[in-house]
Amino acid sequence: MKKIILAATLAFAGFTAVQASEVNTMKNAAIVAVQDSAVKTPVKLEELPEPVTTALKSDAYKGWTATEAWSVKEGTKEYYLINVKKEAETGSVKIDKDGKPVQ
Repeated sequence: MKKIILAATLAFAGFTAVQASEVNTMKNAAIVAVQDSAVKTPVKLEELPEPVTTALKSDAYKGWTATEAWSVKEGTKEYYLINVKKEAETGSVKIDKDGKPVQ
């Protein structure tokens, strides 16, 4: 029994060491989230296309402030997912590159 516990402990320690070295080598890698075949890539707010920023300034989003944005590719659909905040309320909007809302 002691041998099994010792072997399990050593295996866990070895696995942890391998995972830690993999994390250290990925410091400069871009973070891309893949969920349900959708690829989300972070985008700086100041790098959003002009039609998207114009849409965010429209009356439809009056009082809302963009906090984060991602470029999303979902099959043939491409759009920007933008987290917004208004006082204590939060939400998100989907806008295509032409500034039109995406359903």
